[in-house]
Amino acid sequence: MTTPVAPTTAAPPSSAPSTTATSLADLSKNFDTFLSLLTTQLKNQDPLSPLDSNQFTQQLVQMSSVEQQIQTNSLLQQISQNTAAGIAAAVGLIGKTVKAVSNTATLNGGTANWTYNLPGGVTDLKLTVLNAAGQVVDAAAPGDMSAGDHSFAWNGKDMTGAPLPDGDYTLQVSAKDATGADVGANVFVQGPVTSVEQSNGKTLITVNGTQVDWTTVSSITQPSAPAP
Repeated sequence: MTTPVAPTTAAPPSSAPSTTATSLADLSKNFDTFLSLLTTQLKNQDPLSPLDSNQFTQQLVQMSSVEQQIQTNSLLQQISQNTAAGIAAAVGLIGKTVKAVSNTATLNGGTANWTYNLPGGVTDLKLTVLNAAGQVVDAAAPGDMSAGDHSFAWNGKDMTGAPLPDGDYTLQVSAKDATGADVGANVFVQGPVTSVEQSNGKTLITVNGTQVDWTTVSSITQPSAPAP
C-alpha cells in the first residue's frame, strides 16, 4: 500500500533545559543592575577624579562573552536533539520502499535506475545521463510522453557502448510542450531503504545503493503482509 507523504522533517526539538533559560534570565538581571549602578556612578562622579571607563568596558565584554557561551551551549544542544530525532525517525524507514526526490542514482553492476514524473502536454522528451564531472555520457529519447511516473533503467554504457565504472550518475530530464516551452519534470530514486547514516549534520538513507537526504522522501510503501 502506497502512502503519499509530505517532505519529511525532523521532529521538533524539545526546548532547551530550564537551566539555560534561568542562566540567561540571571545574566539579564545582573546586566540591568550593572547598568543601573553605572548610570548612578556616572551621575555622581567627581569631575576632578572621573571613573575609570576601562573597568566598565571589561565588565561589559565579560558579560557579553558569558551570554554568547550560554547561547552557544543551547544551540549545540538543540542541534544534538535534532540529530537524534532525525536518525530515530529515519530508522523506521528501513525495509520500506520509498520514493525520494533525487536526480542522482548509483550505477552498480551495470544498472542505475531512476523514476521521473511528467506533467500533461509533453511533446518532446530527452533524457541525459551525466557523470560526476558533469560530462554527458549517454542520452535517450523515450517515446512514451504520457503524464505520470516513468521508470528509466540505464545499462551503464556510454554512447559508444563502452561500459562505465560504478559510481554516482545524474539524470537530466528535458521536457517541452507543443510551443517549445520547458515544462517541469521531477526526478526520483525509488526502492527499499537499506541503511541510515548521519553525515555533516544530515540524516541520509540509502535507496538502491544511493544516499539521499531523508527529508526528500515523497512516498512510502509498506511491505506486503505475508500470506497466512
